[in-house]
Amino acid sequence: MPKDQVIASIDFEKVRADFPLLRRNIKGKPLVFLDSAASSQKPEVVIRALNTYYEQTNANVHRGVYQLSQEATDAFEMGRKKVQAFINARHEHEVIFVRGTTEGINLVAASFGKKFFREGDEILISAMEHHSNIVPWQLIAEQTGAVLKVIPVTDSGELDMEAFDTLLHERTKIVAVTHVSNTLGTINPVKTIIGKAHQMGIPVLIDGAQAIPHMEIDVQELDADFYTFSGHKVFGPTGIGILYGKEKWLEEMPPYHGGGEMIKTVTFAKTTYAELPHKFEAGTPDISGAIGLGAAIDYVNSIGRAAIAAYEHELLVYGTQRMLEIPGVRIIGTASEKASVISFLLEGTHPFDVGTLLDQMGIAVRTGHHCTQPLMDLFEIPGTVRASFAMYNNTEDIDRLVAAVRKAATMLI
Repeated sequence: MPKDQVIASIDFEKVRADFPLLRRNIKGKPLVFLDSAASSQKPEVVIRALNTYYEQTNANVHRGVYQLSQEATDAFEMGRKKVQAFINARHEHEVIFVRGTTEGINLVAASFGKKFFREGDEILISAMEHHSNIVPWQLIAEQTGAVLKVIPVTDSGELDMEAFDTLLHERTKIVAVTHVSNTLGTINPVKTIIGKAHQMGIPVLIDGAQAIPHMEIDVQELDADFYTFSGHKVFGPTGIGILYGKEKWLEEMPPYHGGGEMIKTVTFAKTTYAELPHKFEAGTPDISGAIGLGAAIDYVNSIGRAAIAAYEHELLVYGTQRMLEIPGVRIIGTASEKASVISFLLEGTHPFDVGTLLDQMGIAVRTGHHCTQPLMDLFEIPGTVRASFAMYNNTEDIDRLVAAVRKAATMLI
C-alpha cells in the first residue's frame, strides 16, 4: 500500500505533539518509538494530571473528613467511573484497581482457584499466552492439584479452535486466554470462546493488556467473567491496572490481600470484609495512578477508539508490505485478524543484534522472547524483533524502520 493511501482517520500531527518524550533524539537521531506493546508513551494531559494531584490534592483516600482527603477520594473514584464507562461494566463495584494485568490474573488465579479448584480439575489456557497468564495458573495448580491444559496454535499464529472444542469439557473450571497476542498480534475470537465456555457453565478470564489500546472493549457485549488490563498500555501511568469481574464471581471469591481498606470490622477473633470493590483493594491504593488512568481514558475518548483502530490497522498493512520487501525477512504471526504488531526475524541474524543496531539508528524495538517462551519453542526460534505501532506513529516511522533493517542486514549478513 502506498503511504499516501494510509487513511487520515486521526490528526497525526496534533496527536504526535501531545507526547513530549517523542521529541527526543536518540544517538543523535529523532526517536522512532516502536515498542508500545511493552509500554505506551504518555500524553501531556496524563503527565499534568499526575502533577496536579501531587501539587494540589495529595492526601489518602476514604479515610479523612478534611477537604483534601475528600477531594482525593472524589478524583480517585472518578477514575473508577471512567473505567466503568470505558469498558461498559454493568456496575462500578465490578471495577477493581490492581497494579496491572499481572496482578489481575494472579488475583483471579489465587482467589478463584482457592475457592473452586479441586484435584483433577482443569485450567484451559493457550500456547500464545504471556508468562503472566501461565505462571499464576501453574502456581494455583500446584497448590490444588488442578491440571493445566493448553490450546494449540497454528503455524499462522491462530488458535486451533477445533482443539479448543475438544479440550473444553466438564472438568474445565476456567478458561484464561489473551484477547490479543503481545508477540504475534493475533486477535483471538474471544467472544466465540466465551460463548462456547458459557454453554457448559465455565467462566472465562480475558487478558486484555494488548487489546485495550487498540479497540473498543465492551465487557457486557463480550459477556466476559473477568477482563484485566494495564494502565501503562493505554497511555496511562505504570503501576495501575484494572480487573473487571462479574459481581456474582467477585462476591463468592475470598480476598486476595489482607490489611486496611478491605475490612468492615476487625477483632483478634475474626475479621469481616468490606463490600465490593474494596474487598480486593487492601492498603493505600495508587491514587495518582487511578487519576492518571482516568486522564488517559479521557484522552483516548477525545480521539475516538474507532478512529485509532482504523489508523493503526492501515499502519499495520503498510508496515507488513514494506517489511516483506526486505530480502530475508520472515514475519512470525500471519493471522487474518491482527493488531498493529509485526514480529520478525532477519535470516542469518540474531534478534538481539538487529535490535542493537536499530537502536544506534534511533529506532526503539523490542527483542527477545517477549515473555512467551513456550510460543518461541513452538516456532523453534530464539525470539523475534518486534515493532509495535500506536496512534503516534506514521508511515515515515515505518520507512525509517525498513531502511534501518536493510542497513542492519548489510552489516550482519
